[in-house]
Amino acid sequence: MALQGLVDWRGRPVDPRRHGGVKAVMFIYVLIVMTNMGNIPTMLNIVSYLHGTMHMGIADASTTATNFYGAICVFSFLGAFISDSYIKRFYTILIFAPIEILGYMLLACQAHFPSLHPPPCDAAATAGGRGQCATVSGRNLSLLRLGLYVIPLGEGALRVCGAALGGDQFDGGDPAAEVRGKASFFNWFAFCISLGGLVGLVFVVWVQNNEGWDLGFALAALMALVAMAVVLAGLPFYRHRVPTGSPLTRILQVFVAAFRKRNVTMPESLVEMHESSDVTGIELLDKTPDFKFLDKAAVDDGDRRRWSACTVTQVEEAKIILRMLPVFLTSVLGYIPIPLLLTFTVQQGGAMNTRLGAANVPPASLFVVPIVFQMLILVAYDRAAVPWLRRATGYAAGITHLQRVGLGFASSAAALALAAAVESRRRCRGVGVTPAMSVFWLTPQFFLLGVMDVTSFVGLLEFFYSEASAGMKSIGGAVFFCILGFASWLGGVLIQAVNRATAGAGDDGHGWLDGADLDASHLDRFYWLLAVFELVAFFLYLYSAWNYTYRHHPRVQPSMEDDKVSATSTMTTKKAAV
Repeated sequence: MALQGLVDWRGRPVDPRRHGGVKAVMFIYVLIVMTNMGNIPTMLNIVSYLHGTMHMGIADASTTATNFYGAICVFSFLGAFISDSYIKRFYTILIFAPIEILGYMLLACQAHFPSLHPPPCDAAATAGGRGQCATVSGRNLSLLRLGLYVIPLGEGALRVCGAALGGDQFDGGDPAAEVRGKASFFNWFAFCISLGGLVGLVFVVWVQNNEGWDLGFALAALMALVAMAVVLAGLPFYRHRVPTGSPLTRILQVFVAAFRKRNVTMPESLVEMHESSDVTGIELLDKTPDFKFLDKAAVDDGDRRRWSACTVTQVEEAKIILRMLPVFLTSVLGYIPIPLLLTFTVQQGGAMNTRLGAANVPPASLFVVPIVFQMLILVAYDRAAVPWLRRATGYAAGITHLQRVGLGFASSAAALALAAAVESRRRCRGVGVTPAMSVFWLTPQFFLLGVMDVTSFVGLLEFFYSEASAGMKSIGGAVFFCILGFASWLGGVLIQAVNRATAGAGDDGHGWLDGADLDASHLDRFYWLLAVFELVAFFLYLYSAWNYTYRHHPRVQPSMEDDKVSATSTMTTKKAAV
């Protein structure tokens, strides 16, 4: 059986028995593990490099690190646009992987050669403090910034195309196996991100801190090179989605045409509306009743200009974007507290008793704890919870995507409240009390963060991929990664706003987070504020999810799935029961 819109590496129709499925995604899993072994520790530890080796101030180093992460999210759109519009996802990966490798090698060379970075300087031992340490500047600063933007250019494309290419391996085919395989793929996709991050935080961070940053960056480049070679080896097994032209251009045409035809009377018959006669590689979408003002873009009024003649399918693609917009916006709000909780939890750990037997656990290594929880919960969810829920609900993934996301946001609100209670207890014990509270008091909030990652992270990624039309799958994944980027940036804005608003509230004149350490700050109050914020965001999300109309009923099997390209879709009135 051949699947429409999908081809093998030679451009021939695919055979489901030979192409796609679990054997194909194994190569993609290796790609995700290997790239995240270098990428995650670099993101989490880059501040140490900028501050310790490049002698940037704390504020400049933190801003640069935030911009580095934000650039990965922004550049994911570029890779998604190219793979959806012009080049197959596999070839987009092969083009952008060397770019990421180049970025790591630029940073490795700069860290290795003394002439490319400031001389070593111990600020703590310098009488004049940080001011007497030479800060990276001039051409060396330009080289640093080049490397820090070249890496996201490659990594952004790899992460979004890897997710979309893996999802393509389960399009169409057997109704019983394919949709379950797709749901399981996104669970294991998240597991591989965590596995790569776990190995990287244990091994690569040790190399960076003990053997040198030059070797650490070179190791990350080597991992990306191995990942590219493994993905290349899987070429004969992949199903490739044929690009159908720029989806952004198609959507923009709809709004332009709808404005031009705003005074046109809507016909009663669909015969008087445009639709493409060339269905090769294009998913035809049925007309739906919402956003009626866009329907005029497809009215056949005799105007054949490119920006005036749109098809029903184009209009429906634009409607898909508008339909998902409330979920996108409320998900951004729901994710804002998460990076803040992760960051401050590590600082909490540094102020607590970190002894584990005879050894001390470095605060930075606490990132390993939520990752381990996430991996364990993912395995239990995919292998135990999903089969039971599938039998109970009839949904292929056990529960709907939006229900899964809502569960994650509820878990994050509980984690924030628990973190506030733990911090309040720590402060009540007083400064210098021996013994200090054990760091393992943070275990429950780490567990809830793991639940949040398993549910909201995977649920949103699968939601945007599944709801996007066949020609916008990569962009659907890029939208999800932009949620993480926007939330991270807005979290920094929230910290500044809270500090300004609370600056005059205390006796010392400092804001809640302006103290020299946690004991001089009011992190517990900030946590309670975040818990309330998350609760409000959760209810806003519930409202948008409840009113969302799925493209297909979640119980519908792949015989009517969205990825049966050129098969018209049916519009359900079933709402997301969250």
